[in-house]
Amino acid sequence: MPATTTVPQYLDTLPAAQREIADRLLPLVEAALPGAGAVWHGHPVWSLGAAPGKNPVCFVKSYSSYLTLGFWRGQEIADPSGRLAPGARAMASVRLRTADDVDTALFADWLDRARDLEQTA
Repeated sequence: MPATTTVPQYLDTLPAAQREIADRLLPLVEAALPGAGAVWHGHPVWSLGAAPGKNPVCFVKSYSSYLTLGFWRGQEIADPSGRLAPGARAMASVRLRTADDVDTALFADWLDRARDLEQTA
């Protein structure tokens, strides 16, 4: 993937199927974290701090066959759905292979919880 400097530039590089996923996902992220997105370490990250990566909350990252929505403190988010997969440290993420994988209510709840966790840190 070519180097990008803004979230829209990153989205423009996505294959059509991943762009469709992002088109459903990004309004949810922006509703929870308005104007907080920036490209950091090559992919979009939404942070509460003054600079990208300061108090990071979530990220979106493209892989060959899916898009990931991840949370820095995702393992602290209650997830009765079982969709959040634990990752390194306290992180957790969900793989999205189609736009239908985006659960609007569930993801909005995760985003609110992830933001609230970082606001109380």
